[in-house]
Amino acid sequence: MSRLEALALDELTEDQLAVLNAINSGPRGRGTPIGLVGPFGVWVRAPRIGMAVQALGGVARFETSIAEDVKEVAICVVGAHHQAKFEFAAHAGLARAAGVDSAALENIRVGRVPDLDGSQLVAWSVATELMDSHRLTDATYAQAISQWNEEGLIELVSVVGYYCLVSLTLNAFDVPVLDNMEDPFPNAS
Repeated sequence: MSRLEALALDELTEDQLAVLNAINSGPRGRGTPIGLVGPFGVWVRAPRIGMAVQALGGVARFETSIAEDVKEVAICVVGAHHQAKFEFAAHAGLARAAGVDSAALENIRVGRVPDLDGSQLVAWSVATELMDSHRLTDATYAQAISQWNEEGLIELVSVVGYYCLVSLTLNAFDVPVLDNMEDPFPNAS
C-alpha cells in the first residue's frame, strides 16, 4: 500500500501534467504511456524536481554508451541493495530481456555473487562496491576503465546514482509493485 493517495489524470495541475507528458513523450513512453506508476507517480507531484529527475533518468537509461545488459545488471544490484520492490521487479524483467541470466539475477536479488563474466561482471563489481563501500577498489576501477573508458565509467556510475534515487523514492513512499509483478522482497516493509 502506497503512502500516497492515487492521483487521477484530471486532478493534475498544469505543471504536473507537463512532467507526465515529458515522461510519456520521451523514450520511456514509446508505444504505451507510462502513467502514474512507480517513481513517476511520486515525481509528478513535485514538478520542478520531477522534470529534472525524469530528464536525467531518460539520459541514464537510454542515452549512454553502456550496453543494456550491463546497465540492467547495475540497476538490479542497486534495487536489490535497497530492496526496492518496484525497481527490482521491473528491471529484472528488462535484464532478462537484455540477455542477463535468470540464475544470476536471483543471486543478485538475494545478495550472492552471481555467475557473470565480461562486462556484466565488471558492472556487478562497480555497482556492488559503490553500494557496499561507496568507493571503487583500484582493481575494479582499472577493469572498468579498460572495459568502457573514462566516459563510459562516468555513465555507469551515473546510472547507479540515478537508480539509488529511484530506490529511495520508491521506498520512502512505499510504492508497491504492480499487479502483474512478483514482489521480489516480500518480507521487506
